Amino acid sequence: MSRSQDLIRRKGEAVANGVGARSITVSRAENAELWDADGRRFIDLAVGIAVNNTGHRHPKVMAAVAEQAELFTHTCFQVAQYEGYVALAERLNALTPGDFAKKTMLATTGAEAVENAVKMARAYTGRSGVIAFSGGFHGRTLMGMALTGKTAPYKKDFGAMPAEIYHAPFPHEYHGLTTEDAMADLQRLFRSSIQADRVAAIIVEPVQGEGGFYVAPTPFLQALRALCDQHGIVLIADEVQAGIGRTGTLFAFEHAGVAADITCMAKGLAGGFPVSAVTGRAEIADAASPGGLGGTYAGNPLAVAAAHAVLDVIEEEGLCARATEIGATIKSRLDALSQTPAGAGIGEVRGLGAMMAIELVSDRSARTPDAALCNEIVAEAEARGLIILACGVFGNVVRLLPPLTIQHEMLDEALDILEAAITTVMDRRQAQAA
Repeated sequence: MSRSQDLIRRKGEAVANGVGARSITVSRAENAELWDADGRRFIDLAVGIAVNNTGHRHPKVMAAVAEQAELFTHTCFQVAQYEGYVALAERLNALTPGDFAKKTMLATTGAEAVENAVKMARAYTGRSGVIAFSGGFHGRTLMGMALTGKTAPYKKDFGAMPAEIYHAPFPHEYHGLTTEDAMADLQRLFRSSIQADRVAAIIVEPVQGEGGFYVAPTPFLQALRALCDQHGIVLIADEVQAGIGRTGTLFAFEHAGVAADITCMAKGLAGGFPVSAVTGRAEIADAASPGGLGGTYAGNPLAVAAAHAVLDVIEEEGLCARATEIGATIKSRLDALSQTPAGAGIGEVRGLGAMMAIELVSDRSARTPDAALCNEIVAEAEARGLIILACGVFGNVVRLLPPLTIQHEMLDEALDILEAAITTVMDRRQAQAA
């Protein structure tokens, strides 16, 4: 039995079944490469689900954490304040979209960021209703599950969800749902389920993550901004997966030219160290009473030091522009493949910056989701040394999240492997059908 096989066996015996895991193990990683417990190399186009935007173990991130570790590792900010936390809040207040006074709180996970954003919105408005969108993902906590617009596996078997959470359709132009349709459905929701003046917040991902990498159309985000202004509703941007340079701008909302009232971020913020942030209009962020926000590990000093280094690296190395280059390379290669017999199952190549996806279908005309094809491609890529992920409400979307620091040659190698995996799976299917 190999070391990887033994680790997988031990996981099955010791770890709760609900903690799903791929069959990949890891012993070390560097930038866009990962080696498993048996020394086998992979190119990583998942990077912890858009966490290591600056690559595994970026030298500047590791140096910043080591320097902080020599000073102190934990006090709980509410017990003893430290400069790194305050300075990171100041940076995020300046960097997030919106020309208005802002304040920030730090937390640990994306789900915590979302929960605290909702708390701020409810405290500020005195209302309780929250609207989210179908296909959205906002975390695995109770409020996060309720906001998430995908039942399995996130809500399955977990009982009743919190009250006053509503879902509206997210525009998918590939599937015929336009911005106009989505906005009309919101108006129907106001007429049928909750009046607008009882809604505290609308939360939206500018690019849906787990939902299938659907990019929110610019007119949709602009219309949401106008709707929220009209009814005094707080607009929350969930930038947990799309933020921190991933889409070619520091925050994906920037592409739409409008600003949310509150921006939630996590994942890529600290290059693999657990920190999240909620940055919002000062008057909204201040609505909660002292003690109402925070957490024991919120804004951990090591993670805060890593976040400062990540923001430095993104600026110094021009990683927003690099994200745009990466996305253009991926789209060009996969669009070309889709025009060949091997790419017959590719319904659409889409994304923003280095947040790219392939939607796989069994019938291009009917756009019928093909989850089996997606799973086969992911498995074949893994067998060839490439880590990619599936997503989508129907499980038929391959998502590609390379680190923004990936070398040009390694990106080409990764796409060569992906093309070979898709070709092999399609050839195998044709042979089985013959």
